[in-house]
Amino acid sequence: MASGLYVETFEAALKNDLALDMDNDTFKCMLVTASYTPNFDTHTNKSDVTNELPASGNYTAGGNTLTSVAMTSGSGSIKWDADDTSWTNSTLSGVAGAVIYDDTVTNDRLIAFIDFGGAFSTTSGTFQIQWDTAGIFTLDLTP
Repeated sequence: MASGLYVETFEAALKNDLALDMDNDTFKCMLVTASYTPNFDTHTNKSDVTNELPASGNYTAGGNTLTSVAMTSGSGSIKWDADDTSWTNSTLSGVAGAVIYDDTVTNDRLIAFIDFGGAFSTTSGTFQIQWDTAGIFTLDLTP
């Protein structure tokens, strides 16, 4: 797997076919196992995501709502970021990645997939995703 952005969502937003508000919509982060293989060209909606972690061990199906979501720009780039997210007192296994989706728009459009580079677990602990200081994703718009 590799991290990336879902093409169809951003193409639809740029064509004005999708009302995607990267500052004010509600975005969620769900956890998936290594059995999920993202297809950045064809996966569009949350329903396209297979192998979400089961709702157990303090994990709720659909994942956490991201807080303090913001899009900022400067120095020829656009950064999209949110507060880190975590599942406390969790017992999870085989967590290999995260899928971020827009819970506001019809069909819960996919935004990004983050590959953790391995499978991780917790036993009555905290599973935390700490986003990079450069943001969940950054688009460099300068050649």
